[in-house]
Amino acid sequence: MIRNLLRAALFIFLFGGAAGSVGAQTVALTGGSVYASPEAAPLTDAVIIATNGVITAIGSRSEVQIPADASVIDCTGKTIVAGFWNSHVHFTEAPWRNAGTAPAATLEAHMQEMLTRWGFTSVWDLGSDPDDSLPLRRRVNSGEVPGPNILFAGNMFPKGGHPVYIPREVPLPEVATPEEAAKLSRDYLAMGLDGIKLFTGAFMGDKPVVNMDPAIAKAAVEVAHAQGKPVFAHPQNKTGVDTVIEAGVDVLAHTAPGPSGYTPEQLAHFKSQGIALVPTLSLFTTVVLDPGVTARIVAAAVGQLKQFSDNGGVVLFGTDIGFIKLYDTSTEVDLMHRALGERQVLASLTTNPATYFKAARKGRVEKGFDPDLAVLDGDPIADVSNLAKVAYTIRAGQVIYRKP
Repeated sequence: MIRNLLRAALFIFLFGGAAGSVGAQTVALTGGSVYASPEAAPLTDAVIIATNGVITAIGSRSEVQIPADASVIDCTGKTIVAGFWNSHVHFTEAPWRNAGTAPAATLEAHMQEMLTRWGFTSVWDLGSDPDDSLPLRRRVNSGEVPGPNILFAGNMFPKGGHPVYIPREVPLPEVATPEEAAKLSRDYLAMGLDGIKLFTGAFMGDKPVVNMDPAIAKAAVEVAHAQGKPVFAHPQNKTGVDTVIEAGVDVLAHTAPGPSGYTPEQLAHFKSQGIALVPTLSLFTTVVLDPGVTARIVAAAVGQLKQFSDNGGVVLFGTDIGFIKLYDTSTEVDLMHRALGERQVLASLTTNPATYFKAARKGRVEKGFDPDLAVLDGDPIADVSNLAKVAYTIRAGQVIYRKP
């Protein structure tokens, strides 16, 4: 697998991996209500001007002059917020295979089904085949395939921890020692990946969970942190969560619903260490067939989210799509709203990830920021379900989704 990763990295080096420009353009969004941030009051009948990938003006219609050469998008009756982040996706489905050579129209159609029609302008891929996903990112950044900004995390598993839900024939990078973990982290980051994901617990079906030794996890974390890169973790049980804490991992990639919630000691460490959480609540609606069991699992996961948020933790929106096929974000929004207020859910999609991942020009609708925007059919503070009703998705001032 590492050979494949290195080959993909060389491909990106030779043919370009940075975000490309698709032609200078001025765009004006007019007539909508704008939430500059989740905590702000709405600016009504607003005008937003974006030129060359930067918001250059924002204000009421009476304050902002629309340039004569602007492409105008009428947002009357709609609400404009910062573009959304999905902090847990996977580019692993069949349409992404051979993404370097697949027809652009095929990739665009699935990108729309999976991401852009739901307002996503930035995503974290937490595990995919880089032979496919890195060329996909190149084509997205060149403007050939409309899509979000894509960040990648390289995976590693504990020795003997091949989860039952991943086919046995799929090779996985397992690490048995701290030295192996450190080397794999260095290799991933050297090829241009953006972070690391550790399976601190691997689900083995009717066999005991295989947990990663904290010393192994810590070795991977130290390499990543030395280069300023974040580390995510997939915990399966309390032991896996404790390993996250001991190793200094940054982000819990899932809740880990069980018979009890997070312990007071875990919550104290989450807060003091600045650990963030991606709840992936909709995932737990798909794992078993018994509705009663599903309801109990979901309730436990929602309870963990509430504990975490009430404790002051940073919550990041993420759905695990690619692994699951529930592209519609309505379920995730609804389940999060059981534990969080409307503005908190919006923050998990916008300001929280932009701040946490140090994307200084994203997450807000303000002058000088990137024009990454989601134009919604309704006000998400009045009705949180409007977060799943997207009319336009705009990345860097370019429309990457337009509702038919």
